[in-house]
Amino acid sequence: MSKHTSFHAGERAVQQNAGETAIADRNIVVLTDTVIAGARPFIAKQFMAVLGSVDARGRVWASVVFGEPGFLHTDSGSAIAIEVPEEARDQADPVWANIAAQPELGMLFIELGSRRRYRVNGTVQRLDGNGAEVAVREAYPNCPKYIQRRHLRRLGEPVLPVHAAHGTVLRGTVQDIVRQADTVFVASRHPGSGADASHRGGPAGFVKLVGESTLRIPDYHGNSLFNTLGNFTADPRAGLCIPDFVNGQLLQLTGTASLQWNQEDPDNDTGGTGRYWEFKVEEWILRETPQRLEWEYLDASPFNPGTPA
Repeated sequence: MSKHTSFHAGERAVQQNAGETAIADRNIVVLTDTVIAGARPFIAKQFMAVLGSVDARGRVWASVVFGEPGFLHTDSGSAIAIEVPEEARDQADPVWANIAAQPELGMLFIELGSRRRYRVNGTVQRLDGNGAEVAVREAYPNCPKYIQRRHLRRLGEPVLPVHAAHGTVLRGTVQDIVRQADTVFVASRHPGSGADASHRGGPAGFVKLVGESTLRIPDYHGNSLFNTLGNFTADPRAGLCIPDFVNGQLLQLTGTASLQWNQEDPDNDTGGTGRYWEFKVEEWILRETPQRLEWEYLDASPFNPGTPA
């Protein structure tokens, strides 16, 4: 099991701007080219995975897929199976057409109830009627910061097709989902390293609307690797998926991201970094989840800016 020892130019540029190069060089030791043995049972017990994919036009999308525990698994750690049979796939989600056209896939296995998460990026080497198999390129754990704890009380059977709406401006229900968000999944890509899926969380309302087609998101202190922001620097195309936990919907947005450094932050929205990124929306899809999900909100992350210690 080898370890990665280098960053691409986009990641390095962001680390240098943030003054965190030395920390990044220490933290990169967690990256491996297989899923470590201890993470394999964790992946197998998950009922959801966040997927970052790229469509035939080069646009980046973030998706969340659900299934009974066991639908995600890896035996050797060198490949991960995503067992979603064709008849159970929501074709309103771009991910299935995307990986048929572009094999790169970012995966985030996140357990909201325990704040554990594990990130894997790779290449789809099988896509058939049973599901997909993804060859692992890099894998690493992420810290539990900024995850709002939720427990899934019920996972229903898929009911297809689901209702889906499309648009380009943020109004009405779509605007409300953005304003109430405390959990966001983000997809990005690098021309040489492929797609990536990650998590952003904060107090409800941490994602700000700037007009009807732009979001502004604070960037908090993290692991200093800057995988997502580094990808934005190399390729601004990005995707977001915002869950509406109460109404059982997913808002997927594709567009472009741009970094903002050394911003005024009188309310400490960034937790002291002075960093934001703006997301310019090109298209959105609002979908019901194929399965009925019943979530119980437990508590907010104690690391959220503005949260009392």
